[in-house]
Amino acid sequence: MAFSIAGFGQAPNMVKRTTTKTDRFDFGSGGTVVINGAPSGSIKVQGWAKNEIEITAVIEVQAANEADLARIAEVTGFITDESAIRTSVITVGVHNKFGLKKLPKNFPKQLIGLPFTLNYVISVPRYSDLEIDGGKGDLSIAGVEGSIRANFIESKANVEIIAGNTTLIIGTGTLDVAFGVRGWRGRYTDVQVAAGDLNVKFPSNMSAEIDATILRTGMIENHIPDLKPRDRKVPFTDKSIIAKAGVGGAPLKFVVGVGNMKLDRLVTPL
Repeated sequence: MAFSIAGFGQAPNMVKRTTTKTDRFDFGSGGTVVINGAPSGSIKVQGWAKNEIEITAVIEVQAANEADLARIAEVTGFITDESAIRTSVITVGVHNKFGLKKLPKNFPKQLIGLPFTLNYVISVPRYSDLEIDGGKGDLSIAGVEGSIRANFIESKANVEIIAGNTTLIIGTGTLDVAFGVRGWRGRYTDVQVAAGDLNVKFPSNMSAEIDATILRTGMIENHIPDLKPRDRKVPFTDKSIIAKAGVGGAPLKFVVGVGNMKLDRLVTPL
């Protein structure tokens, strides 16, 4: 997912407008929810017991004057693509190809690329799969008992992993991952942070096979004394831990390019 975010810093004498857009509709458990975020903006997803999706989006646009603000606001927001088993929440605006196709022919070219922020709070059925792509902003996932795939360019992220396969990729920032906040029935997990810090918390009764690696600079802090090397001839180092927790089981991979990693016990929810 590529964003054109150059020049998104606020220019002098810009005026802002903030609006809130909401939507709510039926969606059954067991389906997939896809969220395409904005170049700048947070995404918070929470699982609940209702067979509904509820979306709240706070949209902030910037321009040189009120007239330009109105033009930007007309084409900035989100749309949904709904079916019984898969629903997409798609951010639209002058930043992406989809948005550009929807612009009026007389839309001023100087307004293309002006900064905006869109922050989502989305409630989904607890037993849902998630696919999330974001730009720069916070990420929070809690209470969702399904497979998760999330990719952010830059983020401060907090993710609960309860069930299903999980893939998390953060370009730069920090990522806090907690397994088993409400019990863990997970499978394969792949977590990567290119540049930043990764903090992982495990329940005391977890059984899994853990691979933790620092690719370049940084170190691993292991605060779980009962982790055992899967191969007794390959000891733990501050760059690599190849371990078995409990009796082994699901493969869990954690990779940091440049930065630090901390492995610890889960005491309280994120």
